[in-house]
Amino acid sequence: MLYLAKILVGLVAVEHVYILWLEMFAWTTRGPKTFRSLPKHIFEPTKVLAANQGLYNGFLAAGLIWSLLISDPVWSANVAYFFLGCVVVAGIYCALTAQKSIFFVQALPAILALLAVWAAH
Repeated sequence: MLYLAKILVGLVAVEHVYILWLEMFAWTTRGPKTFRSLPKHIFEPTKVLAANQGLYNGFLAAGLIWSLLISDPVWSANVAYFFLGCVVVAGIYCALTAQKSIFFVQALPAILALLAVWAAH
C-alpha cells in the first residue's frame, strides 16, 4: 500500500507541475485549447493572474514532492496529508465555483492519494 500511496502522491504532484506550466508559461497558447468554455479574448488580459495561480500550483507540487523525499514515515505522511488536503479543498472550491469537472480532474485524485497515504500508515 505504501508504494501505491507514493505513486498516487507523485501523480498528483506531476499534475500540478503540468498546471504550473500551463498557467505560467502556456496560458495564451495552450490555455484556450484546454479551457474551451472561456472566450479566447480573455487569455491575454488574464496572463498575469493565471501565472500567479500557476505559482500556487507549483507550491502544491513542491510540497507533495517534498513529502516523497522525507525518510521519516510519520513526518512524510503528515506533509502529504497537508498538501493533499490543500489540493482537495482547492479542487472542491473550483468545482463549486468555476467548473464541475475540476472535481474529477483535481480533487478526486488527491482524495484517492490521501486515502492511500492514510491506509499505508
